[in-house]
Amino acid sequence: MEMNEGLITAAYVVAAVLFILALGGLSNQEKAKRAIWYGIVGMTLAVAATIATPGGGQYGLIAAMVVIGGIGGWIVAKRVQMTQMPELVAGFHSLVGLAAVFIGINADLEMSAALAAQEAGTVDQLAGFAATVARKSPVELSILKVELFLGILIGAITFTGSIIAYGKLAGKLSSAALTLPGRHALNLIALIACLVLGYLYLGGAGLWTMLAVAVIAGLIGCHLILAIGGADMPVVVSMLNSYSGWAAAAIGFTLGNDLLIVTGALVGSSGAILSYIMCKGMNRSFVSVILGGWGGETTSAEAVDGEMIEAHADAVAQAVADADSVIIVPGYGMAVAQAQGSVSELTRRLRDQGKTVRFAIHPVAGRLPGHMNVLLAEAKVPYDIVLEMEEINEDFPGTDVVIIIGANDIVNPSAQDDPGSPIAGMPVLEVWKSRQVFVCKRGRGTGYSGIENPLFFKDNTRMFYGDAKASMDALLRELGA
Repeated sequence: MEMNEGLITAAYVVAAVLFILALGGLSNQEKAKRAIWYGIVGMTLAVAATIATPGGGQYGLIAAMVVIGGIGGWIVAKRVQMTQMPELVAGFHSLVGLAAVFIGINADLEMSAALAAQEAGTVDQLAGFAATVARKSPVELSILKVELFLGILIGAITFTGSIIAYGKLAGKLSSAALTLPGRHALNLIALIACLVLGYLYLGGAGLWTMLAVAVIAGLIGCHLILAIGGADMPVVVSMLNSYSGWAAAAIGFTLGNDLLIVTGALVGSSGAILSYIMCKGMNRSFVSVILGGWGGETTSAEAVDGEMIEAHADAVAQAVADADSVIIVPGYGMAVAQAQGSVSELTRRLRDQGKTVRFAIHPVAGRLPGHMNVLLAEAKVPYDIVLEMEEINEDFPGTDVVIIIGANDIVNPSAQDDPGSPIAGMPVLEVWKSRQVFVCKRGRGTGYSGIENPLFFKDNTRMFYGDAKASMDALLRELGA
């Protein structure tokens, strides 16, 4: 069952190339399905090559774990809804972080066994990772300890931070930022404590130091993500993706697994780049977000005066029938209601009537980058009418009707008008510049981040209350066949 090292290396190279092709293909909807298959084949090859590595052993246990994990993954994949993808991603990140912690602790136990075997003169009885450790020089052992420390530190932060992110995204925890007095000082003290424990570990203090690091780093992860508000949660998901990649890379260095190093670096760097792009798109400081809002304090937002005026399906249908140009802005509410099919049908009917219909996608719409693009592609909406914010923002003044479906913060004018708003400076879709705006919204409350939206009170805005799918279906009935 074992393969020689040359074949293992070749398999790892092919798998790494497939992973790179998968990442590249996911940037385009038309290539995304093929890219997923690249990733599947690459991961299958990587797992098979790792299992077949000389000296691996424990094939029965590995087979059992693969079966259990595979069944678990299959069940989750079949049950999860597209609306749950953000929290699912956060949940997966937590598992990577936990794996890094466990592997780091296990590696220390193996290292202790190797050192004990050296003293007893029984090195020839060692196998697997312990045998590899026994051949390392004192300098190499010190480097290994640094790798273990980094893997446990990053892994613990990723694990607990991802759990908190899951709770916020799933609505099990409040999306509001938890800002404890002196929170930055607390984070700094905790980090310094981890570094001191790491220094003690290098000096031979023992495994207890790494267990303490895992606990303290876990608290840091909880505190960091709790301090980040709902408006920044899409960046948090991407950031945790980056953390999980670096944790995996640290595991790769510890185990001497080249593919794990390459894969972890790919995930870590791509996640960091995406986080930076998203922060730029939201006019957020990347450092501020990853430090839990360091330097991002704002004054209180201005109160909104006025009245929200309701419109029913017949009024929306009449406005759409009279319009020549329509822009649809989808948000998380569309995903929750699974209204993309009805929206696609509305688009088809309006285009058949000769009207110009386009979609405006904000970089963080749906709490996950690309979430809206995936939903619309799933509903067979043509790719060429789905435009990003920077491509369409200048067209709102010449648009007759804008229909907002379950979006709030990404169309909030206070980002431009209110310096005290939590989203001040964030680029938004300037829908209020169009002739008429209809907001399809389930209720009268604020959005996910808990921020009031002055758009709802403007003279050219009407509120189209109700479940997004039910509202779109009612609009379709009013428009007729």
